Amino acid sequence: MQLLIPYAHVNDTPCAQAALSLQLPHLAQLLRAMTLMETIKGSAQDLSPPHEILLARALGLTPSDGRIPWAALDRVRSGQPADNIARAWLTPAHWQIGVGHILMRDPLALELQETESRTLMQAMAPYFEQDGLTLAYQESGRWLVSGEPLADLASASLDRVLGVDISPWMPATPALRRLQNEMQMLLYTHPVNDERAARGQQPVNSFWIHGSGRYIGPAPTTPASASIVADDLRLPALQGDWAQWTSAWHQVDQGACSKLLAELQAGRPASLVLCSERHALVFEKRPAGWVERLRRRFNTASLQQYAPLL
Repeated sequence: MQLLIPYAHVNDTPCAQAALSLQLPHLAQLLRAMTLMETIKGSAQDLSPPHEILLARALGLTPSDGRIPWAALDRVRSGQPADNIARAWLTPAHWQIGVGHILMRDPLALELQETESRTLMQAMAPYFEQDGLTLAYQESGRWLVSGEPLADLASASLDRVLGVDISPWMPATPALRRLQNEMQMLLYTHPVNDERAARGQQPVNSFWIHGSGRYIGPAPTTPASASIVADDLRLPALQGDWAQWTSAWHQVDQGACSKLLAELQAGRPASLVLCSERHALVFEKRPAGWVERLRRRFNTASLQQYAPLL
């Protein structure tokens, strides 16, 4: 069992202050019993955050930055036959345009209804078709886009652009930049947005492409249980809600960390991966001599101890 914890810590002063109050007894026991085996270095400017890279590796992929074919892989894992078509996810979004910056609000806050989503997709589809891209509905907040222009596209994870200036993350492909401009003009006067405005809701005025690439081959044979992702910290961290992040950490400690500790104490293979927005730390249980066992017995361990490495 491998436990992967995204946003275990964030390189941000309010996060560090919130972490000081954390009491995580199961995590502490895990850190005392395990050894730091690997530090995976990254950057907050990478298109793919470290937890996505590691999850892709656990599924048997060989990921590169911004080129993890999540959309194509998801299709195969849902039982559909593999093909050679490049795909990506398209998330309808609200962009708040200011002086010298563009902020993308959390798409979940749009509370987009299925009828609204399908109507907008039908209006946008002809423009995408002109560039060899086909839209298909998946769910109200996410569509599937297919076409050869996505084969080599490096796209920033949705995690990288929520609530921040998206300018550094914009796709390098001129066609996609043009489509984003055209969709802003199309959506500005669309009746769906007029109705949303009348209800006091934010308009859908753009989109974000992510999870792009081509997946060739059968569904990964790696069992889903091989890497368990404790995703509870993600939204609080991305929203900068450190009180909620602290509460979520306590839930992770009582839940996923407790289960991993039980695996470890039962003598079964177990590993722990703590991720920030930049780096990842991989801990595993290794045989230890009596001196090391004695040291571990009296040693204290905590998230704060390893925070500087994240």
